[in-house]
Amino acid sequence: MKVDLLNELRKQNPIVFNISNFVTVQDVANGINALGASPIMSEEVGEAEEMVGLASAVCLNLGAFTQTQVEQIRTVGRLANQQKRPLVVDPVAVGAVHYRKRVTTGLLADFHPDVIRGNAGEIAALADVDWQAKGIDAGEGSGDLVTIAQACAKKQGCVVILSGPTDIITDGTRTTKVLNGTPLFQVHVGSGDMLSSIVAAFCAIEEDSFEAAQTACLVFAAIGQLVVKQSPDVGAGSFIVKLLDALQRTTVADIEAIATYE
Repeated sequence: MKVDLLNELRKQNPIVFNISNFVTVQDVANGINALGASPIMSEEVGEAEEMVGLASAVCLNLGAFTQTQVEQIRTVGRLANQQKRPLVVDPVAVGAVHYRKRVTTGLLADFHPDVIRGNAGEIAALADVDWQAKGIDAGEGSGDLVTIAQACAKKQGCVVILSGPTDIITDGTRTTKVLNGTPLFQVHVGSGDMLSSIVAAFCAIEEDSFEAAQTACLVFAAIGQLVVKQSPDVGAGSFIVKLLDALQRTTVADIEAIATYE
């Protein structure tokens, strides 16, 4: 695990172009910025080519979209592939709403992500595994999560992050479990979206998408755990404030001291 990639990220300050969910756009922008990358957002398809050209990586969030925005997402995804920018896709609630799965499947036929990050329900849906997803929540199912993540990675031909109390990162062959974290990630709606864009930031500075993804997951999970360790009584509201502070201040040594993965 290359935890020292965090130092390189802060040194390079890569630009991450985000097509964001309006529910969490501020959390995403602040989270990327606090960690040491540089966020840029846009909802205008007319500037898509220039935006992708400016960026070192692209993150597409499918959390809340209209037909017009779907076309922008499709355009940006294609441009990211054409310009060889690392591309991360967050398929929000794709396992709970049939329309979202239909749209997402169509988009993934038009461009190819380097990384897909989602919860168990979302990743199971993209692997065509039966799972009872519940909105943006993971829902319930009986399958082995590692097997589901690996099946999705092989089907989609990319690195997959199955987020949860334990993050599972796999390219279908290599697999890592990140055991750090805090239940407060599940309480704060923007945490998953923030992680997806942070993954893109690490992909901007590391060519191996699997290495970038597992390091991003460890960094984010460990920082969240450190927040709770330092403030045991922290609640949902103050957690995001303290998380942003910690994203800015936490060192590689701090993370290595508590890193737990297998």
